Amino acid sequence: ALIEGPQIEAMEKEIDAMEAELTPLKTFILPGGTRSASLLHLARTTSRRAERELITLNRAEPVRPVVLQYVNRISDYLFVCARHANHSAKTQDIPWVAPVPGK
Repeated sequence: ALIEGPQIEAMEKEIDAMEAELTPLKTFILPGGTRSASLLHLARTTSRRAERELITLNRAEPVRPVVLQYVNRISDYLFVCARHANHSAKTQDIPWVAPVPGK
């Protein structure tokens, strides 16, 4: 079956449902936390790499726009899944802290 808009809409609904259970982010977070969350963050980086490759391919051989959008949403989905895995395990996300200049 071809990827179409309904698959993207379904994924977005799942993202929204998980995010409803999470504290809104006020800062960037680092990948990590539970093993499951760490693996989901790793999968997210892999999906971002696939997205970059797909964009490169699209320059040479047009790819359906909905496919590009779907692959982009996969990384968002995996990010929220990682946060949700930490939340479910009562493990805090790891906030990114800006380095102090001169230290």
